[in-house]
Amino acid sequence: MKMRMGSFNSAPKILNEDTQDNDVTLPEHMSKEDLLTYCTNQLQGTPSLIPRTFRSVSLFNGSPKYRTHEMLPLNEAGIRVLQWNLLSQTLGLNNDNFVRCPSEALHWQRRRNLLTQEIVRYSPDVICLQEVDHFNYLKKSLGTQGYIGMFFPKPDSPCMYIKDNNGPDGCAIFFRSNRFELVKCETRVLEVWRVQSNQVAVLAILRDLVTGSEFCVATTHLKARNGALLAALRNEQGKDLLDFVTSHCGDRPVIVCGDFNAEPAEPVYSTVTTHPALRLASAYAAYQAGEPPYTTWKVREEGEVCHTIDYIFYSKGGFRVSSLLDFPTGEEIGECRVPSFGYPSDHFSLVCDLLPTASNSIQSPL
Repeated sequence: MKMRMGSFNSAPKILNEDTQDNDVTLPEHMSKEDLLTYCTNQLQGTPSLIPRTFRSVSLFNGSPKYRTHEMLPLNEAGIRVLQWNLLSQTLGLNNDNFVRCPSEALHWQRRRNLLTQEIVRYSPDVICLQEVDHFNYLKKSLGTQGYIGMFFPKPDSPCMYIKDNNGPDGCAIFFRSNRFELVKCETRVLEVWRVQSNQVAVLAILRDLVTGSEFCVATTHLKARNGALLAALRNEQGKDLLDFVTSHCGDRPVIVCGDFNAEPAEPVYSTVTTHPALRLASAYAAYQAGEPPYTTWKVREEGEVCHTIDYIFYSKGGFRVSSLLDFPTGEEIGECRVPSFGYPSDHFSLVCDLLPTASNSIQSPL
């Protein structure tokens, strides 16, 4: 029997189920345009999403060159990956104290439509999500676009101690069912010094339906809060995550996404990028001078928080980056930062296009 770190909350758990989206009725299949229009109509004319652009990456004499565009079709061999901490509805509304965010901007009936728009407008092939506490809604909305999803909750989610929760929060992976076949799915409660923590990981092996090539994708959400002890805990969770991925990926190329709650200077970042077997690189840092200046920008009671803690890591020998979604500027975000009427989470989504390298010729064992 595994030991597990105990909860720091002495309150009783409130075991609610994921039922707050039973009012949503959508057809089994919708075009992308019809779903985006449906979400816009539900918003009833309130402000639209902050606009963002892609940056194409090409190498010229060994140096990256960029071209900005709204969005180009992805090479059919490429994989568009979206990474996003959605912001748990229960925690965002009750715990996170976004002092400059209007309460109306946090209403779930509004936020869920913006969340869908932010994901669907980029047409990702693989979606990695954290702080998911409305998985049934995502299954409904993303299911209209042909996505299949897998969800794994935290064993002691803080959502479960809040009266109006919609079930525990956790991590999820979605993928396009017309593009990939699920070979297997694995989940893990991450361990720290052989003791189970409250953080989890989800892993999927996907097979390309056309080429038969396979890759491994995993997502996680590491422990939050500042301090040397917490940084050490995150590093141990990162080591366990990499062991978990290594035990299942075989020779397949790997994509690891998540909210690591750690800036690049923290030990866990180096632990991930120096792993001798996986040989991972950060998509956003690979073709620019370091990571972006922020992936989350919010204002809480203790002040403004602006830092980089979310990443898409990929196998350097298996993929190369061909396009990146840029982050909005401070002026575009606005003085109240996020979440806001123009953006439904306190984290920004990360999107990149990965093309297989010439050496990436892993084929189905079948």
